[in-house]
Amino acid sequence: MTLMTASTFVTIGPSHVAMLALFVAGIWPVVALGRAQRGAADPRRASRWFAVAIMAFTVPMQIVDFMPGQYAFDTTLPLQLCDFAWIAAVVALLTHHRFFVALTYFWGLVLTTQGLLTPWLTADFPNPKYIGFWGMHILIVWAAIHLTWGLGLRPAWRDYASTVAATATWAVSVFTFNAVTGTNYGFLNRKPSTGSLLDHLGPWPSYVVLEVLIVASVWALMTWPWVARGQRDGAASIAAC
Repeated sequence: MTLMTASTFVTIGPSHVAMLALFVAGIWPVVALGRAQRGAADPRRASRWFAVAIMAFTVPMQIVDFMPGQYAFDTTLPLQLCDFAWIAAVVALLTHHRFFVALTYFWGLVLTTQGLLTPWLTADFPNPKYIGFWGMHILIVWAAIHLTWGLGLRPAWRDYASTVAATATWAVSVFTFNAVTGTNYGFLNRKPSTGSLLDHLGPWPSYVVLEVLIVASVWALMTWPWVARGQRDGAASIAAC
């Protein structure tokens, strides 16, 4: 049994541009939804429905991937960072726990967005794999935006540190698994066969080292404005007293 169709996905083709347009169009609504919940008796009510939407896309696709004709040891196992990112996003939306909110913020806005710009995808619309891929990636990034700019759950330096530690644990674990099994989850052991931003970072292992340094630096830059704003707000509150 196969769910693939004759249609093949093309980067920056019509179906890719359509999904990017949908993503951009949804940014303000998810921010507005979060801001409307600030100060509510239960600010997680809208977030819970958001979490359900993510699971509605991802859980069926996890099942489909293990069906006969779809399963492939090299690609099916849920070891990609996006497989953990959607779980972190769901937990963050359900609980508003700062650790999972931070994971969603950093992973979603920097790593999951790479999937939006350079999708590792062959199936085109209306293939279920296409729908599941875009549903998962778009909703993870929307969740990060909703939690941070909508609900105002801002990251701090300790959240940056915990995310770096969690990501390093994932990378070491998956790299080891790849080395033992010959797989390439996370593209930690070699570059993807399709074009990606990694093509500009040199051969292995230099691209992995550079990727780590770039991502850590970008995450630091993503943390600093929120910390600085919090310090200014605190100073203003003291001055007003």
